Amino acid sequence: MDSGHAHAAGPDTGPAPGQSSRSEPIPFEPGSLLWDIAGDVRLLLSLPAALVLQVAHPAVGAGVDDHSVFRTDPWGRAERSLDSLQLWVYGGEQALEEGRRLRRLHKDISGTDTRGRPYHALTPAFYAWVHATAYPIFLRAAQYLSHPLDERDERRLYDELLHLGAILGIRQRDMPRTPEEFWPYFDTMVREELERTPVVAELLDPRRPIPPPDGAGAFLRRIWPVLRPPLARLHVFVTTGLLPPSVREHLGLVWTARDERRLRRLGAVVRTVVPLLPERLRYLPRARAARRAART
Repeated sequence: MDSGHAHAAGPDTGPAPGQSSRSEPIPFEPGSLLWDIAGDVRLLLSLPAALVLQVAHPAVGAGVDDHSVFRTDPWGRAERSLDSLQLWVYGGEQALEEGRRLRRLHKDISGTDTRGRPYHALTPAFYAWVHATAYPIFLRAAQYLSHPLDERDERRLYDELLHLGAILGIRQRDMPRTPEEFWPYFDTMVREELERTPVVAELLDPRRPIPPPDGAGAFLRRIWPVLRPPLARLHVFVTTGLLPPSVREHLGLVWTARDERRLRRLGAVVRTVVPLLPERLRYLPRARAARRAART
């Protein structure tokens, strides 16, 4: 698969192979890598990098620019996206319906990208790219925030992401079949497709105006003007650091040796502290509930 598919393929609104009513993908269960990764609070640190990687594609960036509420309702959008992601892994049979709901949601999203090309959100190459970004970001997050995966687990993670793609309605033929096929595909996408779209520039701007979280109390709202700038700088710093170096270079993002040392120190703190947290703090709500249900 290469970026050339994006120019020829139209929207795909049908189910992926193996997703008929007779043969649907099996939902994830305890023991899978994604079961451990997707509900860990450290996911909150890595998801923004995946989002930047996604919207660096002109078609995806245009779709978000034209149709998303990330500017007017940033916290609500983030909460809904995170809950959807949790359903994919911990929702059991609900995961399959969530995959179908997402495809219905994207059915009418279309327009023109920054290069003047028509796009549709369900064009297979575009929809697959959004999903494909999880692999390099999960690997980067493991390297810095938990522990690097060995070759066996890297392959296992990729296989699980292909399975997750089937749950989301992504056909296997639209994804590289193995890690060995993934990296040439990824390098081609970076070189030929990705650019510093307006949404990328906005997401990586620490001065971007962000309101207090929804439901914030009076005290937090009062101190938010003081709290927001350092939090925004930290957010942009971690997001930039977790992007693959080739992507940073291609997008013209500055990353110094000092930045790298700072990220490694931060990662050492995260690796030390998070495993010591009680389950109610270490795992996101839906993951906690699924883990409790699995134990019983």
